[in-house]
This record gives sequence, C-alpha cells and structure tokens, in this order.
Amino acid sequence: MSYHNITSSLGFDSATVFENLKQGKRAIQLVDDASRFYKPFFGAVIPTETLNSAFQILEPNKDFTRLEKMLLLSLSKTIKASGIDLSDRVGLIISTTKGNIDVLNTQSQFPQERAYLSELGKIIQNYFGFKNEAIVISNACVSGILSIAIAKRYIQEGIYDQVFVVAGDLVSDFVISGFNSFHALSDAPSKPYDANRVGINLGEVAASVLVTSNKNNHSEDTVEILGEASCNDANHISGPSRTGEGLYRSIKSALAEANIDSHTIDYISAHGTATLFNDEMEAIAFNRLGLEHAPLNSLKGYFGHTLGASGLLETIIGMQSLHHNTLIASAGFETLGVTKPLNIIKETASKELRTFLKTASGFGGCNTVALFRTLT
Repeated sequence: MSYHNITSSLGFDSATVFENLKQGKRAIQLVDDASRFYKPFFGAVIPTETLNSAFQILEPNKDFTRLEKMLLLSLSKTIKASGIDLSDRVGLIISTTKGNIDVLNTQSQFPQERAYLSELGKIIQNYFGFKNEAIVISNACVSGILSIAIAKRYIQEGIYDQVFVVAGDLVSDFVISGFNSFHALSDAPSKPYDANRVGINLGEVAASVLVTSNKNNHSEDTVEILGEASCNDANHISGPSRTGEGLYRSIKSALAEANIDSHTIDYISAHGTATLFNDEMEAIAFNRLGLEHAPLNSLKGYFGHTLGASGLLETIIGMQSLHHNTLIASAGFETLGVTKPLNIIKETASKELRTFLKTASGFGGCNTVALFRTLT
C-alpha cells in the first residue's frame, strides 16, 4: 500500500489528520442538524461549506452528491500524488455501505436512481477515466479493509498491476435512525473498551489509497500486506459471536499466510465500536490468540464509526503510525470494561514499530483482518 489521502473533519490530507490525532483532537461533537436527524446527536461530520470550498479545486462542470464530492476529492489527491497513468492495468475499487442513500430523501435534487451502488461506481470511474469498470464492495463495516484484501488478490492473480481503493459513507438520517433503533447510539463521545461506554458515535469520511506491485510507485510510508483473511461467524444479523470465533479464525488465517507469530505484532488497530457485544467479542478473540499484551487502540473515539470507510481510514492511520513510530492513544479510554485483559494505549507515545494488525467486524457476522509491515 502506497500513496493515500484522508478527507475528514480532522483535515483533508493524511498528514494533517495524523498530526491532529497526535495532539488528541477529536472530530466528535454535538451535531444539531435537522436534515440529518430529528434531534441533536454526537457524531463527526464534515462541514458542508468546507467540503464545497475544497471541492472547487477540481473545477466541476456538473452537480455531484455530497458523498461523490468526498470520494472524488480524496481520490483525486491520491491519483495526483502517485503520478500513475490510468491504463487498462489499473483497477478501481469503491467501498461503501450505503452509498448515496441521502438521495432517497424527498428533498434531494438528485434522481433516486443515483442511490444504486452501480451508479456511484460509474460516476467515479467516468470522472477519472478509468479503463476498467469500478468494483463496489459493500459488506457492512468490514468493507474498507476487505477492499484492500481484494485489491491485493487482484494483483497477485495478475489481473491488475495497481489498484486504487476509495471508501466513504455519510452520516445520514437513514443511518442514524438505524443505529438509534438498536439503542446503540451514545449521548456523549464514545469510549471504546471503557467500563463506562454506552454506545457508538457515527462519523463520515472519505479515504483512498494505491495498492501496487510496482516498487517505482512507493510512497515514503509504503507498507507491505503480509496476509489477510475473512471469516463469517454466522451468529446473528447484528450481533457477533460471543466467543469471537469469526475474528479469531480470520486472524489465525492471516497469520498463517504471513508466516509470522502473533507475538511479532507491534500493535493492533482494532474495530472497537464501544458497544458491549463488539468490545467483549474482540477481547475474547485477542486473548485466544495470545494478543492480550499487544498495544491496542480504537480510532472510533476520534472519528466515530465511519462504516464502509472505517477499515481503510484506520489502515492509513496505521501506516502513519509505523512511519512515525508513534502509537496513538485510544480516545476516551480510562478503565477496562471487558472481561479479558487488553493492553489499551492510554497515551500517545513514541515506539519503534514494524508490524501492525488491522481488524474489522460487521453486521451479518463478517470479520476481516489484514497484517501490514513497513518496508523501511
């Protein structure tokens, strides 16, 4: 994985976002916007004026939805930084859970057909002139990291030499209503793994990255994908296996592909939604693999849960952590609130890092993980 970009309420480039994380800045705040939800909620949203102003750099000649602006802005920066010509050997993967779901609102100026994920794929593909049809990955909240895994496999199989991955989701009335119906929303900034956590916050972001086999297209913080795996625990439509079976098997398979021992992992970028079932399940799975001593964080306390973008967003932060030899604190954490021991990162600190594990778990029982190692 090479060149990348993060477009978020903590900054519109990866370096700025990482610096803000080092300083402990959190994007989550009280949002009072009736167009998003009928009552105020805690979440992380990109200011509309800021997004529209930044998007003008692309000199658009037509109207785009809010999500399309986010995706196009992020991916344009990654493509430009890479300097790659979009030949027929270059692929495009788009990760999102709900896409342009907001166009189904009766107040939307866009046709409802814009909500089809295939339409989103065509818009991104045609805007940049990709020669190959866009592949849209929508597998709940593992979509971002799964897209990286699929890009890696396309390259290994010789279908593409390089793949651009772009991910994004919105904080919309539809999404907020869904999580609210589960009584899963927190009425304060979320606290993953903490004894006093009460639920999740939602956030919106766009992120993009180049996955490449060409050494000439490496950025200074390039990481190697050592192994990846996916496993479905088949437990419940919205509840994970109580034993962490799906996550456990995914990590075990990824370690086998990477041919490394779990004790060589320098830190874990976990899913950490700050819900009772998710956090407990992860703690059990990590302990079953002897990973209870590995430094671990969740970035949900900074960005909220960004759904289909979360896995890619958090992987890019992981790349920056390795590059800068810096462990980012798990925001909001004070007292361990799971039944198994975990080494939660309480304070941002310098540490020599080489390898990290990224995990993600989502509705429907899906679990996807990937192992990364710096090249320097």
